[in-house]
Amino acid sequence: MPSSQSPVFTLADFDYHLPGELIAQHPAAERRGSRLLHLDGKSQLHDLQFPDLAALVREHDLLVFNDTRVIKARLPGQKATGGKVEVLVERIVEPTRALAHVRASKSPGPGTTLRLAGAFDVQVLGRQGELFDLSFPEPVLDLLDAHGATPLPPYITHSAQTDDDSRYQTVYARQPGAVAAPTAGLHFDQAMLDQLASQGVRRAFVTLHVGAGTFQPVRVDNLADHIMHSEWYTVPQATVDAIAQTRAKGGRVIAVGTTSVRALESAAAASAAAATTAAAKPGQLLAAEQGDTRLFITPGYQYRVVDALLTNFHLPQSTLLMLVSALAGIEPIRRAYAHAVANKYRFFSYGDAMFIEPPAVKS
Repeated sequence: MPSSQSPVFTLADFDYHLPGELIAQHPAAERRGSRLLHLDGKSQLHDLQFPDLAALVREHDLLVFNDTRVIKARLPGQKATGGKVEVLVERIVEPTRALAHVRASKSPGPGTTLRLAGAFDVQVLGRQGELFDLSFPEPVLDLLDAHGATPLPPYITHSAQTDDDSRYQTVYARQPGAVAAPTAGLHFDQAMLDQLASQGVRRAFVTLHVGAGTFQPVRVDNLADHIMHSEWYTVPQATVDAIAQTRAKGGRVIAVGTTSVRALESAAAASAAAATTAAAKPGQLLAAEQGDTRLFITPGYQYRVVDALLTNFHLPQSTLLMLVSALAGIEPIRRAYAHAVANKYRFFSYGDAMFIEPPAVKS
């Protein structure tokens, strides 16, 4: 298995200056209304519009989307003593049980009852690391749909509004469980998906339930010491088959978003680990997989599945900036981000997109 960490790199290698006014606070008027920065295989930059993606993909290419659905995971509440709390559901582990972040002046202990949204009570069962184990009186998803709010990223300054409920969700979202959107997919409307299909570009799906850890900064200078957050993923057999067919026809596997990258590459790593077992098929590089992943991709990582990537722009010193640097190279990404800042691209979840084709391998 290729190493996904390297002690050579430090946080300073993945830093850049971003003026606050370039952080997009609202989506574009139309889903496809964003700009697109193309970093090609010769590490050259091209300023485009998102619909121009149709000219960059080819017949027999495969777009792999993350079909996770953002849940209304944020709930205000209070303790029996009257103290205010805020709950952010991170993962639903049983129909009436979830792991959650709880913000409070004093952490609630086991047995504590919390009144949420002024509508129902949950009981604190205990803790699992930084997360609180909560018991709900009814199915968690039903209560979140009725009383929760869409959990916008911490750099978006307004509270979730009706428009956010729809625009902070991809048009193909179908598997509820994420607390952050796979934002590269927000640019697609159904008309764009239909146009690409008419060109012979195929699509397949993975699921990775994006957790709040995606916004957590790296807190160590030596990246080899970083502990990656865990996220649940699945790569179904239909997607494995689609990738095999794409390879056979000479097409590219294009990940839509870094979450699709993590799902595909995690499945490939799991498949490689199982390759020596009797159950492994000869020559099989990717099998259907599901489970938790802590895959941390930094430069030096050898991609097994992904040939190109559509993504948004990522936070300074973030694991996702490291992931895209592993695909395109540190220097090309530095130039691309400097270009994006100078040309006032819109950054992060509601911002513009970037299509990355890694440098061609020199023979």
